[in-house]
Amino acid sequence: MGSVARTVLGIDPGLANTGWGIVRQEGARLECVAYGCISSRSDDPLAQRLLKVTSQMRAVIARFQPECVGIETVWFGQNVTAAFATGQARGAALVACAEGGLQVGEFSPSQIKLSVVGTGSASKDQVAYMVRHVLGLRDVPRPDHAADALAAAICYTAHDGVSRAEERFGRAAQARGGCASTERTCA
Repeated sequence: MGSVARTVLGIDPGLANTGWGIVRQEGARLECVAYGCISSRSDDPLAQRLLKVTSQMRAVIARFQPECVGIETVWFGQNVTAAFATGQARGAALVACAEGGLQVGEFSPSQIKLSVVGTGSASKDQVAYMVRHVLGLRDVPRPDHAADALAAAICYTAHDGVSRAEERFGRAAQARGGCASTERTCA
């Protein structure tokens, strides 16, 4: 029996910069297909910035045809205003994912770090280094948002889309629902 192959989209949501990464999984082997960042200007109207995230995420999904997505949850930390903006961008990206019928796995920043680095308190540099190592890339993916998105995709493959909370309570990952400003291919 052959190994299952799938394409996983990873998303690191943000209003100013939403990172995305495409990882191809075949059995235990992971390969980076492409990554990029959807950027918006702070002086553009909020609705236009959110529309840009949704429309460009639709383009990424149409181009690479992922079956599933790993997306980072919002962490409030000290800045509630930034968390709300991130939440809005996250919602805009999830609209495109739902329209594309992608299975969604949601992971906290510490879950993603734990999956990729082995510790939930890893630094951004440690995450980027391990993303490079796990995917066999020549260079560390830049910008950081793209590296974080690739990490979310790797986390999805490690957990098969099921967050620890969902594992703990025995719930299914997510019900099925129905290019970027900067982009790089990994070849």
